[in-house]
Amino acid sequence: QLQASGGGLVQDGGSLRLSCAASEPTRSRYTMGWFRQAPGKEREFVAGITGSRSTSYYADSVKGRFTISRDNAKNTVYLQMNNLKPEDTAVYYCATSNFGSATIKTLYDLWGQGTQVTVSS
Repeated sequence: QLQASGGGLVQDGGSLRLSCAASEPTRSRYTMGWFRQAPGKEREFVAGITGSRSTSYYADSVKGRFTISRDNAKNTVYLQMNNLKPEDTAVYYCATSNFGSATIKTLYDLWGQGTQVTVSS
């Protein structure tokens, strides 16, 4: 089970840090990713981090603004979001995958419940 938290309302240019805690320690060794879904849009990949070497990778739209990290001792992955923009408004989901560097949502098999991020202009 994955539990996402940390969402909220922030102004344009602000920051938030999302957390995703895994209830099973072994899940923390999988690739973990963040996706987001805005109203009326498809769920899209945001960022991921591999389990083996903690290699991070990002969607072009968030590169340089978002940072994904993991703390395996706490079975938790984080998404630090800086310089947020109104177009970042969405429900953010964390998920795990057996596939390294996965960006396609169908390759993720366990999903958290989502946390709302709203960026006001």
